Amino acid sequence: MMALAHPLPGRLDGPHASEDSRMSKRIRHELTYDAPLADVAAMLADPAFRERVCAFQGVTRQTVAIDGSGAGMTVSIDQVQPAKGIPAFATKFVGDEVNIVQQETWSTVDRAALTVTIPGKPGEMEGTVTLTEAGGVTTEVVDLEIKVRIPLVGSKIEGLIGDLLTKALRAENKVGREYLAG
Repeated sequence: MMALAHPLPGRLDGPHASEDSRMSKRIRHELTYDAPLADVAAMLADPAFRERVCAFQGVTRQTVAIDGSGAGMTVSIDQVQPAKGIPAFATKFVGDEVNIVQQETWSTVDRAALTVTIPGKPGEMEGTVTLTEAGGVTTEVVDLEIKVRIPLVGSKIEGLIGDLLTKALRAENKVGREYLAG
């Protein structure tokens, strides 16, 4: 399992652009499954799998909605997690709980646009999910850009969110391997 996180320079909106308009953090994470692409795609379309991932992560409340399958499938996961273990500088922005909304729009059976938001908070996470199969093994690649528009601490929060997302993807991979094993 590989997690790669590094800051990327963004656009400059002028000579006095603030830190939050210049920086973002990108994560790219690979999840590998010993199963054909069709089985992994079916797993990702199963609300029970998505709920098991939420339970494994200690989510206190969640709503999972999946419409359609294959090309055109949409996935919405609205979850609330305790903000335990988050550094003090970040808890003043999120409070005791963190509400995370994940939206996936699958254009094909092996590619989706991914958006993750924290409602009411200044930031956005956008990217893609791609599935590829080789020799009966499927690799899911999640590639996300994280932007937090809070002066002075935005880049610190982007790093924290990147770490939390990587941890969540590792949890999804573990639950997914168990799911596919039967």
